[in-house]
Amino acid sequence: MKKCSRSAHHSLTELNITPLLDLAFVLLVIFIITTAPPVNDLDLKLPKAAKRLKDPPHKANYISVEADGAMYLNKERVASPQVLLQALVGLRMDDPDLNIIVRGDAKTKYRQIRAVLDVCQQANVPKVDLATEPLPSK
Repeated sequence: MKKCSRSAHHSLTELNITPLLDLAFVLLVIFIITTAPPVNDLDLKLPKAAKRLKDPPHKANYISVEADGAMYLNKERVASPQVLLQALVGLRMDDPDLNIIVRGDAKTKYRQIRAVLDVCQQANVPKVDLATEPLPSK
């Protein structure tokens, strides 16, 4: 009647950890190989690095366009797009990483904003952003 012996049941209940140990050894070998040893072959006197102050953050320049088409560069009125172009080229010579933020009145026509963006493109300004305000929450 008895089909299985006691030893057969006993061996099935034990946990076989051989594959687990194999995996642990493989991971250990991978970690040992990929870890770079510190280089201390030669005694060298390395030079000391001088402390360097960080560059100040770049100041953003603003171009404001009013509803009637009046343009301002950093709160100074600009007579025409050609004058704005000359001013931007001058700023670009001083700061190659020039940052311009275009602010337009809500009633400003799109063609006026487009003219300012065209002038920024002609002056090769690398960073041009449009300023907006968030919608009021309900």
